[in-house]
Amino acid sequence: MECYMQKTYNKTAALVSNSCKAVAYLSGQREEVATLAFEYGKNLGLAYQLIDDILDFTGTSASLGKASLTDLRNGIITAPILFAMEEFPQLRAFINSSSDNPANVDVILEYLGKSHGIQRTTELALKHASLAAAAIDSLPETHDVDATNARTALVHITQKIITRNK
Repeated sequence: MECYMQKTYNKTAALVSNSCKAVAYLSGQREEVATLAFEYGKNLGLAYQLIDDILDFTGTSASLGKASLTDLRNGIITAPILFAMEEFPQLRAFINSSSDNPANVDVILEYLGKSHGIQRTTELALKHASLAAAAIDSLPETHDVDATNARTALVHITQKIITRNK
């Protein structure tokens, strides 16, 4: 899981976190604000990718705009499967040979359905969305209406990430 989370950070969250931090610096903010902006972006990016990994199993090709199960069929193991393997270690054998035998995908999906893999991934995404919102809530107080509105919007984005279906 640690490797997966690092890969996920590098794939998605690094761009978001560093972009948020850059905006803070470019707008003349202090280091404290830039750090909170980075934390917001990191956790938002992680939550986004975790939900994306869930949608690869629960979404339809029409709603996703791409084929579902793409990661699994390409041999990419994501959080739902990692959590399922914790419950069903025998799943590893099917995963290791899923690209050699397409029928193994059905077996993997059956194990995933019996596991708490989707639920635990959702909980992890919620945790990261909550951490992102907490970073915004930790910003220094302001009485500027535009800043307050922007912060409200940034927190709202954390909820939109979690509830998206495509």
